[in-house]
Amino acid sequence: MSLKRVQRLMKVAGIQSIIIKKFRPTPSKEKVEDRENILKRDFSTTGINQKWVGDITYIHTLRSGWCYLASVLDLYSRKVIGYSFGRSMSSELVEKALENAYQSQKPAGGIIFHSDLGSQYTSDSFAKMIEGYNMTHSFSYKGSPYDNACIESFHSILKKEEVHPVRYLDFNHARVALFQYIEGWYNRKRIHGSIDYRTPQQMEDLALYSAA
Repeated sequence: MSLKRVQRLMKVAGIQSIIIKKFRPTPSKEKVEDRENILKRDFSTTGINQKWVGDITYIHTLRSGWCYLASVLDLYSRKVIGYSFGRSMSSELVEKALENAYQSQKPAGGIIFHSDLGSQYTSDSFAKMIEGYNMTHSFSYKGSPYDNACIESFHSILKKEEVHPVRYLDFNHARVALFQYIEGWYNRKRIHGSIDYRTPQQMEDLALYSAA
């Protein structure tokens, strides 16, 4: 079906697509130095807790304005293993997300954690956290979102299925809705073609069963 036909049918039905104004952050004047990209778009794994990816996305609320979600994804299961929702885009936001992931998974160590070159991920406090967890930090090249395509894909799905169809009253309403989507739907009920049409929780359970 062509785009023009869809537009005609929508006009007859009196419906419109949902259009959300994108958040456009103020460009930083601070020079960003490239750091080592260990992952190099190799998203393949043989088990859980080998490669994790993290990123931040923006979510608007009517009363609280822009809020921020930091997420951590396991590349094997595609499960969101940790996240943090806050009103400021600080290093504490990404640190809390990584802490939640570490506490929920309790990995043995040796994980590659990949992120972009945002100031939150390149901060000294986050570097110390990575070192304390015995992880290796990998960074996307500057201006290369495809280097972190899997977490970008999750945030895109989140926006399409949960965020864009609704308007959140305030921070607390958004926080509850995001919890219900991530824990109640995305991780446990939503199947993914990239993991043989299983849910992320099923993939993690199978990995744990095989390792037992």
